[in-house]
Amino acid sequence: MSLLLINGPNLNLLGQREPGIYGMDTLKSIESRLHELAKAEGFELECFQSNVEGELVNRIHQAFGKVQGILINAGAYTHTSIAIRDSLLGVSIPYVELHLSNTYSREPFRHHSYLSDKAVGLVSGFGPISYQLALQGLINYLRMSQQNK
Repeated sequence: MSLLLINGPNLNLLGQREPGIYGMDTLKSIESRLHELAKAEGFELECFQSNVEGELVNRIHQAFGKVQGILINAGAYTHTSIAIRDSLLGVSIPYVELHLSNTYSREPFRHHSYLSDKAVGLVSGFGPISYQLALQGLINYLRMSQQNK
């Protein structure tokens, strides 16, 4: 089975951007650990990052019929992008929303997500481990879905 990790704006700056909030791990190091974890579970993982909303929408569209699940840290687009929400709903691929920080302990504008109400799960606030928890949750969800068919 194939999974897709999507990272939105500014996540390419992990390790240097606000380390007190986001930690010192780089996106590359997080992705490397996720590749290993996915492989150990029998899954392939593709990673994609863009600071451009339309590129994220296009990548979600390209996933249709090719991946069984999506992990998405849409960054600031979580709170603003109906287009990303609509693209996720349009391809009907189960997804897990994730964030490094606890968005509910931050500024009020970060308390609303356009993605979480349709996600199969949400992981937030555990730093880089959020990615691993989200991956494990998605894999578990997909396996349970297969068993229930």
